[in-house]
This record gives sequence, C-alpha cells and structure tokens, in this order.
Amino acid sequence: MTDPDSSSRRPVRTRLVLGSAAVLCASVAVLCVLAFVRQSYTTAEHRYTVADVPDRPVAVVLGAGVRADGLPSRMLSHRLDMAAELYGNGSVEAVLVSGDNGDEHYNETDTMAAYLIEAGVPEEHVVGDHAGFSTWDTCSRAAEVFGVREATVVSQDFHVPRAVRLCRAAGIDAVGVGESLMGERSTGTVHGWVREVPAALDAAVTAWFTPDPTLLGDRETGVDEALADR
Repeated sequence: MTDPDSSSRRPVRTRLVLGSAAVLCASVAVLCVLAFVRQSYTTAEHRYTVADVPDRPVAVVLGAGVRADGLPSRMLSHRLDMAAELYGNGSVEAVLVSGDNGDEHYNETDTMAAYLIEAGVPEEHVVGDHAGFSTWDTCSRAAEVFGVREATVVSQDFHVPRAVRLCRAAGIDAVGVGESLMGERSTGTVHGWVREVPAALDAAVTAWFTPDPTLLGDRETGVDEALADR
C-alpha cells in the first residue's frame, strides 16, 4: 500500500539536496577566489617584466601547445620569444624547455628547443624536459631531476602567479616573467584568466602536499652542463 505522505515528502527532500549542492558549489567558488587572491598577492614581489627581471641562471619555459603543422602555438611562441630575449640580454644563461611528449606524434619539447635555436640561443644552452605534463610536473622535475635552484619562469601574465607559486613550493628560488597577449589573443587570454581561478585552489593543495610529479625519473645533468659551458 502506498504511503500517502511519501509523495509530499519527495519535493522537500529534493529541495534539501539541491540546497546542499548549491551551498557546496558556492563554498568551493569562494575558496577558489580566496586562493586566487592569495596567490596573486603572495607572488607579486616575484613577478617582473623582461626588462627588469633580476638575473637567474636558468629560464624555465612551460609548454603551451603545438599546432598541427608542428609550429608552436601563438602563446607558446610568445613565451619562447621572451626566453630568447632573456638569454640575449644576459638575464639567463640557459633555457629549460618543459612540455608534453607523451605521444609519439606530439612533441612540445623538441619544437620549443628548435624554435629557440632558430632564434639564436645556442643548442648547447637549451635543455629539454619531455615530462612536463603539468605546471607542477615542470616545477618539481626542474628541482628534483635537473637540479635547478634558481630560475626565471616564463609564461603568460595570467599563468605566472601559479607557476611562481608552484616552483617556489618545489624548492626553487623562482621569479616570473609574463606579458599579456590580450591585444592578439583576447579570447584565449580571457579564458586563461578564468581558468586560473579554480586552478589556484588546486595549486594551493599541491603546494601544501608537494606530491611527486607524474614521472620523476633519474637525475639529469643537462642544465649543469649548459651552465658549465658558459
């Protein structure tokens, strides 16, 4: 026999579930915004332009996509142009390019290295990290695998606060250089800023727990050799 009160209770339970879900979503959103604001504030003193960044031995360039024709995306080429300028004016002595090489048909790292060499950075001063699957992977591998202790992290302006935060959490005395592409890639730039809000919360958790990167691997001496060559 059907309980006559059960149908009247269902809307109440539904409203409670929906209300709880709304509170949870709102709470997460607030945490994301707070993490983003804190990240921006605590990294402000470590962010510079190409013209005024203090010298560091190594520039770390994070991957940002390769086009179907094998050339760097506009955002990635912009990062590489900044790294080449840093090398050219003596602000860095070597460049570590870190990208995703998880597929035999997709190789960010070699594309980045080739671009820098074409731009005038000597091949012996360009080092590739083929397991930079994320910003944290890049930072933690730079420290643990390549032995980087001081670096300038190169990315777009919206990404630099998180990159600096994570590299410093990995034990690197990191400063960041990033310039805006709003005039050329407004849609991508706006998307980047929006994406950084929830990413800031994830970065805060990562910086707290400092997990191993996706692929740790053995110690590599490429950066040491590049710096010794100078």
